[in-house]
Amino acid sequence: MAGRKSDFTLPTLDDLFSTQELRDDAKLSKIRDIPLELIDDFPDHPFKVRDDEDMIQLVESVKERGVITPATVRQKEDGRYELISGHRRKRACELAGFEALRCEVVDLDRDAATVLMVESNYQRSQILPSEKAFAYKMRLEAMKRQAGRPSKDNSAPVVQNFDGKTTREIVAAESGESHEQVRRYIRLTNLVQELLDLVDEGKIKMRPAVELSYLDEDSQRAVVDEIDLNQCTPSHDQTIRMRKFFTEGKLTPEVVSAIMSEEKPNQREKIVLRGDKVRSLIPKNIPVSQTEDYVVKALEHYSRFLRQRAERDSR
Repeated sequence: MAGRKSDFTLPTLDDLFSTQELRDDAKLSKIRDIPLELIDDFPDHPFKVRDDEDMIQLVESVKERGVITPATVRQKEDGRYELISGHRRKRACELAGFEALRCEVVDLDRDAATVLMVESNYQRSQILPSEKAFAYKMRLEAMKRQAGRPSKDNSAPVVQNFDGKTTREIVAAESGESHEQVRRYIRLTNLVQELLDLVDEGKIKMRPAVELSYLDEDSQRAVVDEIDLNQCTPSHDQTIRMRKFFTEGKLTPEVVSAIMSEEKPNQREKIVLRGDKVRSLIPKNIPVSQTEDYVVKALEHYSRFLRQRAERDSR
C-alpha cells in the first residue's frame, strides 16, 4: 500500500556474523575486576564521599555480598582508569580491605563521561547544595561543548541536538529542579568556601547566598569576618543592599560592617509565654484582649516589690 512504512529492516553486520552468545560475551568482556590502585577518581568530582553511617552499612554489604552493581570507568591514555560512577563503592571496597573493584569499562570522552557522572548521582538520597552547584555547572559546560562540537559527518558545529531546549532546561527537567533553581545553584559556585560551607550547613539560605555570589572575593571575605564577629548571618534584604552597593562601587568593609551590625527581626530575643499557664493566673473577668496590659502591670508591680525589698535589706 502506498505510503505505508515498511517494518522490514536490514540486519547489521554484527547480526550477520556473530551469534547472540558472542554478543553477550563481548558485553561481559567489558566488566572486569580492576585493581583499586589503577582507578583514579573523576577530576573535580563534586559529590563528597563521607565515612558516615551509610558508608558503614555499605561496607558490611560489600563484605557480605561483594559489589552487586559494577562501577563505571573509562580507560585513560596512560592505561589507568578514571572512575565515572561508583566512588562510594570504591571507598567501601577500600574500607573492606578489597584490592579490586568490579567495573564496567565504557568508551566515552571526557564530556560524555561528565554528563554520565552527574546523571548517575541525581538519585542520591542526600545531596548538599554545593554538590548540586558544581555538578550542574560541570554538566552544563560539558553539554555546551558537545553541542558546539562538529559531528562526524559534518564539519559545522552541532547546535540543534537538544530538540530546541537549552542545556539548562534539560538539566532542570532531569534533576526535578526548576530552570531558575538550577541557575541559583550554579551561582553558588562563585562563593568563597567559608560562605559555601554555611550554605551547606543551612545557616545561609539560597536567596541571600545568590546575592552574595555577585560580590568579589574581598567583599565576600569582609562578610565572612562580620559573620564571625557578630555570630549572625545576613538576611536577604541585607545581601540585596550589599550587592547594590557593590554594583555602585561603594561596598567597603565599613559598609559591610554597618549593614551586618543592624538588628534583624529574626535575631531579636523572643519571650514565649504559654497561654494556658498565663490565663490561669489572671482573673476571669479580665478579657483576653487585655491580657498583655494585665501581665505588664503585674510585672511592674512585682518589679517595685523587689526594689523595695532590696532597699529594706540594704539598711
